[in-house]
Amino acid sequence: QFQPVESGGGLVQPGGSLRLSCAASEFTTCIGWFRQAPGKEREGVSCMCRSDPNPYYTDSVKGRFAMSRDNAKNTVYLQMNSLKSEDTGVYYCATDLSTKYRFTTNQALCIPGAFGSWGPGTQVTVPS
Repeated sequence: QFQPVESGGGLVQPGGSLRLSCAASEFTTCIGWFRQAPGKEREGVSCMCRSDPNPYYTDSVKGRFAMSRDNAKNTVYLQMNSLKSEDTGVYYCATDLSTKYRFTTNQALCIPGAFGSWGPGTQVTVPS
């Protein structure tokens, strides 16, 4: 299995922007961005598949985050704008979608249990 690798995290002031990158296998069909805040469960932020290039976004990031894919570079991005303190957490890129979710919507598959390969994560900190 090809393990994805995230980059681009950091400390940013409220209202600022960051762009996360995920280096993935060229054979990756579906990719998800997840995050985990201290003391909270990991949650799906945005997910996208080749079969449906319109990404799903969790409600709290709609209008602020944008997921995109550069197939030539085998890289997926998460552009994060208007960052808030509640966006703080470790952000993970996930690939290797379970066959169970192969024919579901981007929203339905955007759960941690749907993916089998995870990057080490990158920390995003937005102070309050």
